[in-house]
Formats: sequence, structure tokens, C-alpha cells
Amino acid sequence: MSWKVGVTLGDPAGIGPEIVAKSLSSLQENSRDIVLIGNRRNFKDVLGKLGIGGEIASKFKIIDIDPDAGNITPGKVSPIGGAIAVNSIEAAVKLAMDGQITGICTAPINKEAIMQAGSKYVDHTEMLAGLTGSTEVTTVFETHNLRIIFLTKHMPLKKAIESISGELVRKYIRLSDYALRMLGIKNGKIAVAALNPHGGENGLMGNEELDILSPAIREESSRYSVSGPYPADSVFHRAANGEFQIVLSLYHDQGHIAAKTYDFHRTISMNIGLPFLRTSVDHGTAFDIAGKWIADETGMVEAIKKSLHYSQKYSENYLKG
Repeated sequence: MSWKVGVTLGDPAGIGPEIVAKSLSSLQENSRDIVLIGNRRNFKDVLGKLGIGGEIASKFKIIDIDPDAGNITPGKVSPIGGAIAVNSIEAAVKLAMDGQITGICTAPINKEAIMQAGSKYVDHTEMLAGLTGSTEVTTVFETHNLRIIFLTKHMPLKKAIESISGELVRKYIRLSDYALRMLGIKNGKIAVAALNPHGGENGLMGNEELDILSPAIREESSRYSVSGPYPADSVFHRAANGEFQIVLSLYHDQGHIAAKTYDFHRTISMNIGLPFLRTSVDHGTAFDIAGKWIADETGMVEAIKKSLHYSQKYSENYLKG
């Protein structure tokens, strides 16, 4: 049997199983397109704690991971939880590479736990890239109509600014266009965010726009529909209103703040460059509230729906090269 999307349940000690379980009622009409991947006993326990009846859960197939694993304590980092998380991801990748699913949607994992379990990868993106031999994997956020791609990510702000170069900007303009095409969006408009207030004010507030960003944009504008640099205090709003299909954010918080302020719970992360589309919520395992049954599942529902919406088109475009 084949499905459209494989949903990994994440670290069983975190809120992953909870938010997936809470998502099931919203996804019943898509149950034949979704396969859940995680520890069955832990998930059934979560369903019971949430009072979610078997009628809903029985509509979804679950691939059981590590059925002989011991008990899981909510909110506690453990090598058992890390191993289940890693093995779930590996199982999902195998399904995708075998053509049984076209996309993967992941619930959160814990870096410390997967390290305790012996993982040589520190996070989802690195693991998925390593397991598939993918060399260039980028992250795109989507919040309603707003899409954001990141020039730099997890590094100190000073280092991020120092790393901005014409070559890197040109590369990410190309990757922005590639990301849009992989999602089935042709001839999409790309906006480049400015670094300095008011776009630098022609050098009064910094020279990066004049010396780096504008020349790179001009060079790529003959090949792609790219413009900017636009002041960061307005460009994300303009994109959310449909003027641009994606914004190139220059550093982590510039794009994260825009997306999460727009709609925190519906900010979805997508990996572009893998042989399949991977979507996820943009939050962690939330061990501090695990087992309290108060986690908000909105992001998980959105992440699964994004995978259902985009994964087939993504796979087709990936095969085209």
C-alpha cells in the first residue's frame, strides 16, 4: 500500500505524539493518505490520556517503531526516546525512497536525546540530508501566503552579517527560484530583504545594500524575477499581501520574527533539496508541558496539510531535475 504522507511522531517523551493525536480529528477525510510512524504503545497511551476514541484512531495506519521499548516518561530526556525518534525518521525515509510515500511530516525531536541514542546527526535536516545523500538542503517557512527563505541561519548575528557576500546572495536568489518551482509556483517574484534600517538610506545607515545586495540582485534579475533590497520592516507585509511569492531573509531572526508574529502557530518549515518534501512544525519537543495535555496542535495540522498539498507536485518536479 502507498500513502501520500508519512507522519513521524517525534520524541515520545515530548509533545509530538500529543499534537499528532489531537490532529487526527481534523484529518479524518485524509486518513487513507496518511501513515503514522512511531511507537504504537506510547501513542495508544497518549490517545487514552486525551480521551480520543478508537473510532478516529483506527482510520489511520501506524507503523510500529521499537515495539519492545520500555516505558517513556513525559518530559524526560532519554536514549530510549531518542532511539525511537531516530528509528522513526529512518523508517520514513525508507518509505519515501521506496516510493511508498511522497512526503514526510515530522513531529519534534530532541537533540540531546538523539545524541544519547548514538545519532551522528544533530537535527532533522542534517539527518535527512545524510540519509538521502542530499548535498544542498534549504529551509523555507510558509505562513499563509508568506514564504521566507534564509540566507544565514543558526549563527551569531555578527557572524551572519560578516558572512553576507554577493556570491552568497546570488546563490540564494537561485535557490529561492528553485524552491518556488519545486512547490509548483512558476515565475514567482522574489524579494530580497535589506540589512540596514530603511534599506541603508543610500549609504547613510550602512553600505551593504549598495556594495553587496543591489549588485547581486541586478546580476540575477536577467534570469529571475527578483527585486530589492526592500526595507525589512515592510517587505514581509508586502509579500504576505501577495506582492512577492518569497522573501530572502538575511539572518535567522529577521525572517523568524516576521513569520511568527504574522501567525505563530501556523508557521510551517519545509526542507527543499531532498528527494521528497519534508514539512514540520517550527517548535520543539516542549518537555516542560509534555504530559500536561495542553499542547496546541494547530501547527501540526497545518504541517500535515502542507505536505498533502505540496508533496506530489514536489516529487514530480524533483524527478524532472
